[in-house]
Amino acid sequence: MGKNKKTRKVVMQRFAQMKKMISLSDSRIKPEKRQPSKKAPKEDKAKIKVTEAPQQSSALFFQYNTQLGPPYHILIDTNFINFSIKNKLDIIQNMMHCLYAKCIPYITDCVMGELEKLGQKYKLALKIIKDPRFERLTCMHRGTYADDCIVNRVTQHKCYIVATNDKDLKRRIRKIPGVPIMYVSQHRYTIERMPDAYGAPK
Repeated sequence: MGKNKKTRKVVMQRFAQMKKMISLSDSRIKPEKRQPSKKAPKEDKAKIKVTEAPQQSSALFFQYNTQLGPPYHILIDTNFINFSIKNKLDIIQNMMHCLYAKCIPYITDCVMGELEKLGQKYKLALKIIKDPRFERLTCMHRGTYADDCIVNRVTQHKCYIVATNDKDLKRRIRKIPGVPIMYVSQHRYTIERMPDAYGAPK
C-alpha cells in the first residue's frame, strides 16, 4: 500500500512540473522563439478582393458557339469506332446523315496508338482509320491516353464536335461550354447539345 502511494506522489509531482511550463505561444516568450498562433489573421475589409476567372472563348456568343458550322470537324474517340463497327455503321456516311452537312473526321495520334495497342482484335478499326478521308492530328504530349488529349484540344479550340460513347469522357466534355457530343444510340448516330449551336440543323 505504501509503495502505491509513493508512485502516485511522484506522478502528481511530475504533472505539477508540466503545468508550470509556459506554452510556446505565450506572449512572455521572445518573439523569435514564440510559436505562431493557429488563428487565421483577420482580413482587411478595406483591401480590394481580386478573383481570377478563367477566360471564356471568343467563339462563344451567349450559348451559341459561332465556330460550329459546316463542314463540321469531328474528333473521334477509340470506342466510337468500335461501336460503329459493332453496329455496322459507315462512319463518314452516318455522320453526314446525322448533321445534314459535310463532316471531316479527325483522328489524334493517341487514338491511333490506343488502337494499335489493342492488337489483332481491332485490326478492322485500324484499317478504317487509315482511310485518306480521315484527317490526322499530331499530339505533342507523352503517352497514349486519348481522353485527356481530346479534352485539352476541345478546351483550346471550340471548333470540334467530339464523337465518343465513353461515359467518363462525355461527363468531362459536358462541363466545357459550346462543345457538342456525338454518340452511337439505337443503331444510328445521335448528337447532344447541338440545336443551340450556330448553323446546326434544327
